[in-house]
Amino acid sequence: MSGWDRKNTVAKFAAEKALPRSRKLPLRSIASWITIAIIGLWTALAVTLVALKWIDPPTTAVHIERRIEAWLHRAPYRERYTFVPLGEISPDLQHAVVSAEDARFYLHHGFDWNQIEIDAEKDMDGGRVRGASTLTQQLVKNIFFGTGRSILRKGAEFTLVPVAELVLGKRRILELYLNIVEWGPGIYGAEAACHYWDGTSARSVGRDQSARLAAILPAPLRRKPERMTSYSEIILGRMRQVGW
Repeated sequence: MSGWDRKNTVAKFAAEKALPRSRKLPLRSIASWITIAIIGLWTALAVTLVALKWIDPPTTAVHIERRIEAWLHRAPYRERYTFVPLGEISPDLQHAVVSAEDARFYLHHGFDWNQIEIDAEKDMDGGRVRGASTLTQQLVKNIFFGTGRSILRKGAEFTLVPVAELVLGKRRILELYLNIVEWGPGIYGAEAACHYWDGTSARSVGRDQSARLAAILPAPLRRKPERMTSYSEIILGRMRQVGW
């Protein structure tokens, strides 16, 4: 083999050896950019939670999702959304919602591990699971992720809930939740719900009607307060048990 052929063979071997590396570099680069993007997005969401300590959200992921759904189906859509301070929401309505949606709200730090354990045992036994999603979890989901379900959403929610508990505190979490939660088609928050369903304000809504309003929250697009007599009685019973 001539010197020239030897040099060509060595160069070709070197090029072939380097080829896998050149293919790996873009994959590493893509993975790095994905990681950076995920960290950046999570940081933006966390900063938004901090800002919500003082800023009332002009809209949420659920609000946007419903607008898009109406547009896609060419259906009429009217949004009712008025943010009011917690002091302008009847204590009866506050207590009814907590009793219905998250009875241990003031005892946990974002996750109700006691209810999660109970639901896990019921699931293993084939029983009906009530659901252990806390008000804090629901708040994070409604603001950022809408009504969809996915492992990625659950993972992001799991990491953001402690941030919400830390920076917002229970009072602000409850205030935000009561103001942004879906209470019917295009109806968001306690003030809009009370006006729509009861013809009154969130400040003036009565105890029985508060329980009926709280009773429709698990399925606000299907349920109506006047049909929730049985469940509202259960909610009123829970309120009495804790002295509300």
